[in-house]
Amino acid sequence: MIIRNLGLQDYTDTWQNMQRYTQQRTNDCPDQIWVLEHSPVYTLGLNGKREHLLNIGNIPIVQSDRGGQVTYHGLGQLVVYILFDIKRLQLNIRELVTLLESSMIKTLAEYDILARSRTDAPGVYVEGKKIGSIGLRIKNNCSYHGLSLNNNMNLQPFDRINTCGYSDLKVTQLSDLGVNISTDELANSLVRTITTTLSK
Repeated sequence: MIIRNLGLQDYTDTWQNMQRYTQQRTNDCPDQIWVLEHSPVYTLGLNGKREHLLNIGNIPIVQSDRGGQVTYHGLGQLVVYILFDIKRLQLNIRELVTLLESSMIKTLAEYDILARSRTDAPGVYVEGKKIGSIGLRIKNNCSYHGLSLNNNMNLQPFDRINTCGYSDLKVTQLSDLGVNISTDELANSLVRTITTTLSK
């Protein structure tokens, strides 16, 4: 497993790099986890409907190939991309989603935040507000894209969209829940949880 800490990255460049790695990888290529943040951007998933973009202002929009609807990425949000050979790991897509959800839940529990997943809407929630999102793409039995976890960011851009396609869905973040840590610290905790869970 290779862990790459990439810092602040452009969304489109990173997406194209993930596609390239996935297309070119062989059975011998190692799985990778990419840890980063994105400059402000709205992204639409494969099934994303532009009607969920309400008043986006000058924030760019990218039509992506991940699953899911519309979301927002920005500074202070942890993004973790999962470039896994899921066949080699003996995971199906539902098991991978569950692994990512449970890893976020366990990480938040380290900071005394009680979070839950929902059967009707992928992601992680605290008191009904979304704190962590998941959007994946599987190609040739390999995954890319991944998850985002809100740490300490400007949440206002979420008010300009129907987040994940829900008009009444609110979002939250660690800093609003009384936890003030660096995104690097949060990343270390989450990646450790993911890799530990995989090794069991």
